[in-house]
Amino acid sequence: MFARRRLRFWWRYLRRQTPWDTGITPPEVVALAEELSPGHALDLGCGTGTSSLYLAERGWEVVGVDFVPKAVQQARQRAAERHLSAEFYVGDVTHLDFLDGPFNLLIDVGCLHSLPADGRSRYAAHVRRLSHAGARFALYAFGPRGDRGIGEEDVRQLFEPAFVVEQVQHGQDKGNGTASAWYFLRRQG
Repeated sequence: MFARRRLRFWWRYLRRQTPWDTGITPPEVVALAEELSPGHALDLGCGTGTSSLYLAERGWEVVGVDFVPKAVQQARQRAAERHLSAEFYVGDVTHLDFLDGPFNLLIDVGCLHSLPADGRSRYAAHVRRLSHAGARFALYAFGPRGDRGIGEEDVRQLFEPAFVVEQVQHGQDKGNGTASAWYFLRRQG
């Protein structure tokens, strides 16, 4: 099932049928960038690099990871065209052993919610390993629906006690009306 979902993403990027790729940095990421001093940021499921490049423009040292080669290729091209320094890797967010931290900002705009349960645990372990005390983690996810999505209790179980959930903003995805939420977490000491 998960492998089929991955193939669907690859296919949609190849055909340029990516309605989620609006080219607009989420206002929640903008707000965090304005609040925090630039440092090291990790964009999990970076797609074509919209949020990564926004952060890079503001002085952040950014690493983006996505499993779709076409998306990563576009992110690299966009960075080069804008003369921005950002690193983009084709990789699986559940297997990030090739990365070293720590990062003081981690963002995920719609990646975790599509992972199967065993992948979520590995993902969370990498987020813990790659962050340090005080690091911020902004996570956007669809709410539970069938075999996808993730709820607030699931987020807490995955990340607490290493992280504390400081704020949850429930809403609906503008693209498809699905229940969604932004989770804002802070790494504990």
